[in-house]
Amino acid sequence: MLKMLSTQVGGLLSKIASDKEDAIEETARLLAQAGAFEGTVYFACFDELQAIEINALNATEPFRKLRPWTSSVEISDLDRVCIFTHSANHPDALALAHRLYDSFIPFAVVANEKEEDAGEMGDLAYTYISMGIKKGLLPNELGERIVMPHTLTALFIYEAIKIAYDEMLGGL
Repeated sequence: MLKMLSTQVGGLLSKIASDKEDAIEETARLLAQAGAFEGTVYFACFDELQAIEINALNATEPFRKLRPWTSSVEISDLDRVCIFTHSANHPDALALAHRLYDSFIPFAVVANEKEEDAGEMGDLAYTYISMGIKKGLLPNELGERIVMPHTLTALFIYEAIKIAYDEMLGGL
């Protein structure tokens, strides 16, 4: 079972690396607009994807210019936000997207659905990256699909964004 899981996860991450490279680069560029100047970068992470913000703030190599996001944070037009949510229809994530859009603050989204299936979230976001998890990766004894690696996949996307972001900021 472990070999099957490794194969499935490897395939999922390889697909993201090949299909989402441009969106990852655009997202890093968007966040670098705040990182290179007087703005702040926020990650608005919902449910299990809060692990992304914890990692980004506390890792050996933290994400530069990132501050913790809460619903009470006042976001200015100099700031940039990346929303991490397992569903583009998550009510709190969608409410934040509307708030940012209405305030003319460009933001990125990492969510599970394909952009064309993301509805309002896909329409509002400046950049959108799909995790592409359609169903569980492995079958169990009952024939059900199990293992929905949203956090693992989002963390891979985060690391790819961070690499591009750090390259853009260089020695700043």
